[in-house]
Amino acid sequence: MTMGNHPMLTAMARLLVVKATAGTDAPERCSQAFTVASTAAASGVDVSFWLTGESAWFAVPGRAQTFVLPHAAPLADLLDVLLTEGRVTLCTQCAARRALGPDDVLPGVRIAGAAVFVEEIMRDDAQALVY
Repeated sequence: MTMGNHPMLTAMARLLVVKATAGTDAPERCSQAFTVASTAAASGVDVSFWLTGESAWFAVPGRAQTFVLPHAAPLADLLDVLLTEGRVTLCTQCAARRALGPDDVLPGVRIAGAAVFVEEIMRDDAQALVY
């Protein structure tokens, strides 16, 4: 049995955990993380997307709209897919270092720390990618 039009995705639910560590400081790496995670989410994969390091800024309303990378999908569109089809988490320490709290982030973004990340990646059905 397959999910959607993607024969490689099996009916068995797996969790894909993607940690983005780069922002405008490494735009290609940042875009790759968002692209892979949003493509998986749009394909029916259970996705948990983590914003860490400089990517933490994309949890703030309007920040994704300012990101531009030639020949890449708009980051704001990819983030919308992740907020709609997956889960988006802002790292607790990364938020604190940037003085960001729950009132500063987009609706649907949770703030959580390493214990939650470790819990997710240690699941038997999880695959973790770090960009």
